[in-house]
Amino acid sequence: MSTKKRTVVFSVAWNLILLMAGAVVLAIGIKAIAIPHGFITGGFSGLSLLIYYVFKGLSPGIWYFVLNIPLFIAGWIFLSRRFFFYSLFGMVVLTVAIDLIPFTIPIHDKLLAALAAGALIGAGAGIYLHSFGSAGGSDIIAIILNQKYNVRIGRFFFYFNLVLFGISFGFMDIDLILFSLILSFVASQVADYFLSMFNQRKMVIIISDRSDSIAKAIFEKLNRGSTFLFGRGAYTGQRKKVIMTVVNNYQLKRLEEAVFHIDSDAFFITENTFNVIGKGFSRRKLY
Repeated sequence: MSTKKRTVVFSVAWNLILLMAGAVVLAIGIKAIAIPHGFITGGFSGLSLLIYYVFKGLSPGIWYFVLNIPLFIAGWIFLSRRFFFYSLFGMVVLTVAIDLIPFTIPIHDKLLAALAAGALIGAGAGIYLHSFGSAGGSDIIAIILNQKYNVRIGRFFFYFNLVLFGISFGFMDIDLILFSLILSFVASQVADYFLSMFNQRKMVIIISDRSDSIAKAIFEKLNRGSTFLFGRGAYTGQRKKVIMTVVNNYQLKRLEEAVFHIDSDAFFITENTFNVIGKGFSRRKLY
């Protein structure tokens, strides 16, 4: 098998694993904790739960599947075939997992249940969103609006959930809605953490009179490139080569040691970055 084919096969397998793992973790949060306590989640999974509580009839998984049919028609029209099929796989796994998970997690305190459900749902979403697909639902609408009309994904989720929880006040106990809001907040925070966990990098700005030596050390000792930004000291008026580089968390201490070994008077500034696209880091994600 050629290297290119092997890379494609690995990429497909990895995306399917992420989608399956994320969907199963999310389904456990919904079926084993949220449903037994009468909570709703955000997005279309929350809408399917609300419909299930009000109308019964179909199972939560089937309601989720039915609600996704028009969304996938829109996804077929407006998004790539790759995203469509990956998301179809994720949605089917989530639908089946919600209906087939046979156990509940015995948490009696509703606040603890909301926190635990939010953590599992957020972790599941964070895992499958590392893939080139989704688990269906509001993810599809958000990505279509983002790509076609530049609507921010986070803003769409906020307004969608605002409407969803507003409607819930007509059908659910207020205490359950408030616990559901806690669940959704925790889920969003955990999802953000999982999304940034493998992508977090440190951008470092170094001001030194020995910038050439430091840049050389960065390349030789850390195998990282750097860029010179030309500046001028405000007090001295002296022109300086300011070094900018990006490293991961594990390289930061090595970089610090290398810099101060060369110049103990260097100025070392560190900033967190959560999305670095380029050679040696993340690739641009195209749906």
